[in-house]
Amino acid sequence: MTTSTSPAALTHGAATRQGPVSGSRPLAWLLLLAGTLGLAASAILTLEKIRLLEDPNYRPSCNINPIISCGSVMRTPQASAFGFPNPFLGIAGFSAVIVIGVALLAGAAFHRWFWLGLQAGVLFGVGLVHWLIDQTLYHIGAVCPYCMLVWIATIPLFWYTTLHNAQSGVVPVPVSWRPAVRAVARHHWLVPLAWYVIIALLILNRFWYYWRTLP
Repeated sequence: MTTSTSPAALTHGAATRQGPVSGSRPLAWLLLLAGTLGLAASAILTLEKIRLLEDPNYRPSCNINPIISCGSVMRTPQASAFGFPNPFLGIAGFSAVIVIGVALLAGAAFHRWFWLGLQAGVLFGVGLVHWLIDQTLYHIGAVCPYCMLVWIATIPLFWYTTLHNAQSGVVPVPVSWRPAVRAVARHHWLVPLAWYVIIALLILNRFWYYWRTLP
């Protein structure tokens, strides 16, 4: 049985774990737009990395000042956490997200295993992003603008995929938790907003010694 879609909600559906589960159009558009943003940032980072490998003296376009500097980040071991440039993961992952978003817009519905696979993917993505945030702020000492675009794209992908899976029954939710899930869904935008604010404050605090010197 396929759940119905609601244009008024980002996630929807009666709790079911049998048969295909569809996604709302807002969720589909979120996957498409966030995937496109992440893919574009990953592609630019890949091109900049290639140019840097070709010419060690190359100055990436996103080197703005000593703190906002892609070049400083690209030269670190953390930029190739798995033995190859991290943007390669972004190109593969965000491309898949775009395809899923387009499929949902076309009316596709997926079995539970597929949604769980997407859940695992966005969980891995958000975990990697936060490891990179930690490394960027407290070990590398510089932030990459295009990397931050990847952060911006990954957080709502994780949040709204998780919310969809909890509401649709893909991820079992105890009966006692369901009112809380519904309450969170009504104010869904507060979580990613608070998430962004916390990261912005961490960046502001970590590099305050530099920001306060700016005119």
